[in-house]
Amino acid sequence: MIQEVLSPTPRHRDELAKAAFHAGMVWAGIFALGIGLGVVVTSHGLPWWLAPIISGILFAGSVEFILIGMLSAGASVPAIAVTTFLVNSRHLFYGLSFPLDRVRSRPGKAYSMFALCDEAYALITAVDPEDLNTRRILWTQCGLHLSWVAGATVGALAGASFLSGLKGLDFVLIAMFLVLTIDTYRSRPDFRGAALAVSSALVALALVPGALVLVAMCAYSIALIARHYLTRARQGQTSHA
Repeated sequence: MIQEVLSPTPRHRDELAKAAFHAGMVWAGIFALGIGLGVVVTSHGLPWWLAPIISGILFAGSVEFILIGMLSAGASVPAIAVTTFLVNSRHLFYGLSFPLDRVRSRPGKAYSMFALCDEAYALITAVDPEDLNTRRILWTQCGLHLSWVAGATVGALAGASFLSGLKGLDFVLIAMFLVLTIDTYRSRPDFRGAALAVSSALVALALVPGALVLVAMCAYSIALIARHYLTRARQGQTSHA
């Protein structure tokens, strides 16, 4: 798909191995969650082949589950567009700290922006920036993308039979993010940052539970920016003292 990722060189294979070692369990979790999407597609009476198309072209995670319900209910295009924007608006904040500059080629940057999802952001930003390069980033995202499409296809093909009544697949995403959060905190402990994140979520939950994600992300971003400038101001006062 992308020449610099698919070139069969020893270094290329080494970066694939590193990406698989770091993200392999998340790829497996995404595959399991994709199965849930495929089951949802067929359970709503939609053809199985919509699962790989939607998961491959949209690759938007949770919004795809919402989209399936809206499609089966005959929702309008504007309603689908607004819902998609509101649910995925959190991705706007990811671009502030995602290391896109580590991806060198324009096709690579384009694919990396397309494939930027929650899991990709959590996995890649948890790695030391010095260990990141084009292949490492793109292999991580390709693995997530392919796992999602493969899982959705398997789920759609099996959804009409023995997987139609399977429970608990929707919890895979929650469990996976809990593990990613713990892993990120262990690699780069930041108690104040974690406290700000929890506080932002609690405030958003109390004030606007219907827009929890968007409000919490905005509040957290503002808090981080304020902390950054306060830290710089204190350092400036210390240097002049």
